[in-house]
Amino acid sequence: MENPSFDLTHVKLVLETVLLTSQEPVEVSELRKLFDEDLSNDMVRRVLEELRGEWQAKGVELAHVASGWRFCARPEYQRYIDRLSPQKPPRYSRAVLETLAIIAYKQPVTRGDIEEIRGVVVSTNIIRALEARGWIDIVGHREVPGRPALYGTTRAFLDDLSLRSLAELPPLEDLGNLVETVGGQPEPPVAEEPSPPAIDASRPEMELPRAAA
Repeated sequence: MENPSFDLTHVKLVLETVLLTSQEPVEVSELRKLFDEDLSNDMVRRVLEELRGEWQAKGVELAHVASGWRFCARPEYQRYIDRLSPQKPPRYSRAVLETLAIIAYKQPVTRGDIEEIRGVVVSTNIIRALEARGWIDIVGHREVPGRPALYGTTRAFLDDLSLRSLAELPPLEDLGNLVETVGGQPEPPVAEEPSPPAIDASRPEMELPRAAA
């Protein structure tokens, strides 16, 4: 480490305590404020990596996600935690998952872009459901007549999927299963739609390339 005068055992204990009791991920810049000493970002990260290694054999892991660092249950133990919760994670309709996938892999996109890819009108309730969940947001407007809103995913979307960036998104076919394992409040009602054609990666207009981080 850079400065042997630091009590690194104390630093590690403080970081562990704060992250275990925090309900949200905490960025390195915020963790540095916990100490009177001037710890560098690099030093804090190295202590965090050591701490992550110490928790590798446990049911809880220290994860680095888009919004910072947090402790969370390992996926294989989530089913035991779910037994204590009266609410099961919401199951999202095919229309919601397809809309989310298009936004995640093609962002930024307008509602018209989504409708062109899916081949059906996108219900306002679908957009509202994803906005209410905190997974998408308006990130700008396209400079064309009407200036339609451009949608993109949020940090909360990455945090909920335990990802640091869009570059870590899973293969498209795995996104639905991953999303449906995420707990939270039930989604708002979504109006029924005609079944759209399946997303076919072999058609150029349907291709959903991985977004850059």
